[in-house]
Amino acid sequence: MTQPQTAALQQEVMRRKQATYALIAVFTTFFAASYFFRGSSVTLPRIAAELNGMSLYSWALSLPGLASAFATLLFGKLSDMYGRRVMLLISLALYGGGAVLAALSQDFVFFIAARVIISFGQGTVAPLCFSVIGDLYSPAERSKWSGLLQIPAGISAIVVPWFVGMLTDQFSWRYFLWVAVALVIVSGVLVLTSIPSLSKRTEHKIDFSGSCALAVAISSMILGFSWAGSLYSWTSPWIIGLFAASAVAWIIFVRIEGGAKEPMLDLQVLTNRTFLTAAVSALLSYFSLLGITMYFVLFLQGVQGMSATWSALFTTPFVAFMTFVGVPTGIILSRARRYKAMYIIGYGVLTAAACVMVLFTEDTPLWVEILVIAVAGIGLGAIPTINTLVAQFALPKRLLGVAVGAMFFFVFLGNAVGPAILGSAMNAKYEKTLGELLPPELSTEVDQATLESLADSRILLSAEAMDKLRKTFEGIDGGETLLDRTVKAIRSSLEAALRLVFLIGAVATFLSFLLIIMIPEVPIDAEVEDKSRR
Repeated sequence: MTQPQTAALQQEVMRRKQATYALIAVFTTFFAASYFFRGSSVTLPRIAAELNGMSLYSWALSLPGLASAFATLLFGKLSDMYGRRVMLLISLALYGGGAVLAALSQDFVFFIAARVIISFGQGTVAPLCFSVIGDLYSPAERSKWSGLLQIPAGISAIVVPWFVGMLTDQFSWRYFLWVAVALVIVSGVLVLTSIPSLSKRTEHKIDFSGSCALAVAISSMILGFSWAGSLYSWTSPWIIGLFAASAVAWIIFVRIEGGAKEPMLDLQVLTNRTFLTAAVSALLSYFSLLGITMYFVLFLQGVQGMSATWSALFTTPFVAFMTFVGVPTGIILSRARRYKAMYIIGYGVLTAAACVMVLFTEDTPLWVEILVIAVAGIGLGAIPTINTLVAQFALPKRLLGVAVGAMFFFVFLGNAVGPAILGSAMNAKYEKTLGELLPPELSTEVDQATLESLADSRILLSAEAMDKLRKTFEGIDGGETLLDRTVKAIRSSLEAALRLVFLIGAVATFLSFLLIIMIPEVPIDAEVEDKSRR
């Protein structure tokens, strides 16, 4: 072997060694971010109750979501300008600092503020981790490692809810946050020592005007969707005003970006057909995800009378498939070097499962339901891995961070839009059906307060509320029969409402399937033309 060959071999060995250390840092950091995401869903109700913040509960969801949506685009752009390592360190600093403040919170308003800080950091970790892998590896290897990145997410999905629940029950919800701080410290050390600084650009000019317009556009839009149908009606002046402000801000943002030297969101991202098709499909598929994670659990508990523990157990196959299917997806993509067929299979399987869910009734066997949502998990599990890779393949390398951040932004947008639309549809259908099914004589037998309590379908999930309802009927002649008819009307109305939710999810997923059929397939090894530099 000649001396140049020996030197080249040594350089390759060093490169792979450095990449291995960087991967350890990325996997640890990804787990740290997933830990908070999974754990917060377990602890938030307890925190709101202890800090007397139930009236502000919706703010604890909408404001952090808004922060994450804006930060993904901002940090994606800044990582293209200044490198992934420095932005990951800033993300972890915000995440850890916010977790410390949240752990020390004495009131819920302070906790919400701390959670917003956490979301600015924690919400940007995932897209930055995918971007680091994009920097380190060729497109084929990138596919494999992006798929393997689902392993820490899968472990987190299975272990963290149990672990955090135990911490909260045995000690305090504050311990959940202190564990997050410890994970952040370990991740920060690994990022600092293992991830190389890859940015070679030297001239930077931050697009402040574009950032401000983007902040107004995103915040107005997400708050509008978050509050519509819950705090305010869809036709409320507040909601109309928020959507109008968002539309104006988006127009201003596009005009600013068209002439900016360093645009916050390069317009070729939003005009790239491949990226836009994948992003809109991801947004639409979120309706099925919400239908399973939020509303299928309500179906099991409210319609079929299952306990919270058993309903969580029956959704475990969906969670397991959804998180781990991304691993073989990435490996297969790295070998096949084509993604469209896998895209079509993933969305096709998800669409089929979503359509079957529309047929669920109170009498549907549990084994059928478990099988259907497990199949949905298989289809849905392949999609996120392909999404992040397509965002990288379809656009120039210099826009890698922006592209991945923009893809995650569409996911956050789906998280804001989905609950608003599905929740409004469910409530309207429930109230309409309940009015048709309630016994006619009920209005003369019980007081107005009892009638109003029936408008909340979640009465079926509360043992205390059901006991109170039974006591109300005890003094009524034929009260036991009337109670049974009333509960059956509530259960049937909830079933009808949830089937409408599943129908909306199926239609949205079918539309995403049609879009994916038409998505252009970009060769993963091809050099993409940078239109802004012609």
